Amino acid sequence: MSVSDPIADMLTKIRNAGLAKHEKVDIPTSKLKLEIVKILKTEGYIKNFKKITQDGANTIRVFLKYDEGTGPVIHGIEKVSKPGRRVYAGYKNMPRVFNGYGTLIVSTSIGVTTGKKAAEKKVGGEVICTVW
Repeated sequence: MSVSDPIADMLTKIRNAGLAKHEKVDIPTSKLKLEIVKILKTEGYIKNFKKITQDGANTIRVFLKYDEGTGPVIHGIEKVSKPGRRVYAGYKNMPRVFNGYGTLIVSTSIGVTTGKKAAEKKVGGEVICTVW
């Protein structure tokens, strides 16, 4: 079955694996997905990730992170820009997630980055997702 929105599919797999308390989740790889997972790692939402090749197919294995109460660190992860409705934001009006406690992931002309870094570098772009 083909997926019309692979980024939303990746976010859903991460969300569902966290709620089911899985240790890891495997995601089919792409450059954009890899950049999003790198941001999740640097912002502290996941433990680690690694690229693996299984049966000739490249996948990203994401190791999920949990807090002391065994709840997932990712309380919510939501796709903002969808195939039917793209959402763009300039650096002056970059949305904030939970008054700065969450993370906004944006695809800009300088690459995939967080909303705060995009605003600092004065570049706007397509708002991919929010994480809190």
